[in-house]
Amino acid sequence: MSSSDIFIGETIGTAVLILLGGGVCAAVTLKASKARNAGWLAITFGWGFAVMTAVYMTASLSGAHLNPAVTVGIAIKDGDWSNVPVYIAGQVLGAMIGAALVWVAYYGQFQAHLTDQEIISTPHEEGMVDQKAAPKAGPVLGIFSTGPEVRNVWQNLATEIIGTVVLVLAVLTQGLNDSGKGLGVIGALITAFVVVSIGLSLGGPTGYAINPARDLGPRIVHALLPLPNKGGSDWSYAWIPVAGPLIGGALAAGIYNIAFA
Repeated sequence: MSSSDIFIGETIGTAVLILLGGGVCAAVTLKASKARNAGWLAITFGWGFAVMTAVYMTASLSGAHLNPAVTVGIAIKDGDWSNVPVYIAGQVLGAMIGAALVWVAYYGQFQAHLTDQEIISTPHEEGMVDQKAAPKAGPVLGIFSTGPEVRNVWQNLATEIIGTVVLVLAVLTQGLNDSGKGLGVIGALITAFVVVSIGLSLGGPTGYAINPARDLGPRIVHALLPLPNKGGSDWSYAWIPVAGPLIGGALAAGIYNIAFA
């Protein structure tokens, strides 16, 4: 498995992951979307199927980690860190591409949503969506990245760590493919349902990033896109869905090496 295969595979796979995962969030959130208000069940299954699609599509190229926490967990398990930077670079780039494609696919809905007076004059999580109010989170930030329902640093961090331990431990125990660098066919399907389970059971407090690239890349895109009345990107929270999953991935690898290896 060459470095170019890894980078291309992770870029394509993570772009597809975010396109479909962010896409279901947009579908449920935005005005003039046929799926508006479809609810949390639609979001959790949408993300699960996004994982399944992206893994099946790119497993032969890169092993389809699609998540720095998974990459770190496998590196700790195997003791091989040589390709970790290539994996993470592809994942972050892919996440940014996927987020931009969500904007393109829902361009008209974003415009309708963010120019609707009922939307932009309604208090959101951190304040009014108004330039003078300088909100921490805007009315469509949840399409791009995660945020807590209750802002409590230790709880939010712990929730992300716990969810990621479940994910990465599931990845490591499902059995890796022949290269040892990613999920096998059955493992990919099972892990997709694990993601649904995490979303249903542990996603309520923070929106279950459980993937630093999934949160950071789209948050950067949210900050850069020319969205009207988009509000802030909540950078004060942004370290939690990066640090929490990385800690969780490392803990999962440690548990695996102690209990399963």
